[in-house]
Amino acid sequence: MIETIELPDAPGGADDDVQFGRALVRAWRSDGIARVAMDPAHERAVRRAETSSRRFFTQPTGFKSRFVSDLTYAGYVASGEQATGAAADYAEIFTVCQDIAPDDPRVREHWPCHGPVPWPDTEYRRAFLALADRLGDLGDRLLRLTALGLGLDDPDAFTGLAWGGWHHMRALRFPPLSARAPRGAGARTDLGLLAIAVQNEVGGLCVRPPREGERRPRAWLPDESTDGMYENEDPWTYVEPDPRVFLVFPGDVMDFVTDGTLSATPYKALLTTHERFALLYSHAPNFQACVRPVRERPDGDRGLHFGSHFTDAYLRAYPQRVTTNRIVDESRLSVLSELRRQAARSASRV
Repeated sequence: MIETIELPDAPGGADDDVQFGRALVRAWRSDGIARVAMDPAHERAVRRAETSSRRFFTQPTGFKSRFVSDLTYAGYVASGEQATGAAADYAEIFTVCQDIAPDDPRVREHWPCHGPVPWPDTEYRRAFLALADRLGDLGDRLLRLTALGLGLDDPDAFTGLAWGGWHHMRALRFPPLSARAPRGAGARTDLGLLAIAVQNEVGGLCVRPPREGERRPRAWLPDESTDGMYENEDPWTYVEPDPRVFLVFPGDVMDFVTDGTLSATPYKALLTTHERFALLYSHAPNFQACVRPVRERPDGDRGLHFGSHFTDAYLRAYPQRVTTNRIVDESRLSVLSELRRQAARSASRV
């Protein structure tokens, strides 16, 4: 049984905070995942978002399909539309990325993945933005504890990377297992620093704990991906469902900035005989951030441009989506290449 951790309200550097941080690090390095107790405010925000999510997913497919954008990957994803490792996933999804107005300079300059969220209604928008605010604060607290747990001199070594972050969230509905829906979601890793997940009383989440000597792909490299990685190879841990806890695990950026000290946790979702709902939030750097290892040598020149990492992953996951077609047809990838060069030049001057 994975231990449940109750976090301090405002971790700063006291001995107790360091112990909390070390407990998180131990959990991630042994199990790949940590369970964090919700406080009452978090639980209210989660339940409100879950209610809005269930209400939306019960609508007819024709209605749900109206909430798709050709500018951003936010919006509705039909069952079977998302691919992992070249195989279809059968979860229905509503993705919430940064909600950026059409007249924002980044939208007018054709930054890929930038645009307004196609919200189904006002209540859905309020519920998910309120939850995103709560999870953003929780993500920063977890990052500060992580820095303390790793013994870094700067407790904000990771939170600084997340300021103004490209945080994003997905509401998911998994159908019952059937011949028409044989697979939930294939193995992958989270794109950001930390993933924070909530599942209802119907379980299905599995994670792959770290294994000594196991070589995992470096998802931030152009020719490597964690999509479908070890999906059918043991060991995988079934995460017992508890709607009152957050499930937290490291993502690709955490793997990169700690040089593998905290490796990104592969996860997948199984289908059962019952319908299942879940929420998954990614605490991430700014789209235009070029992050570097926190203990990099002074002469190091490695950098991960988060906007490129995010865009590449969504291009793979949605090869036929209208958003992907527009990015390709309007040469928005060349805009991304220029953004990456600008970010690298800016990072080299810091």
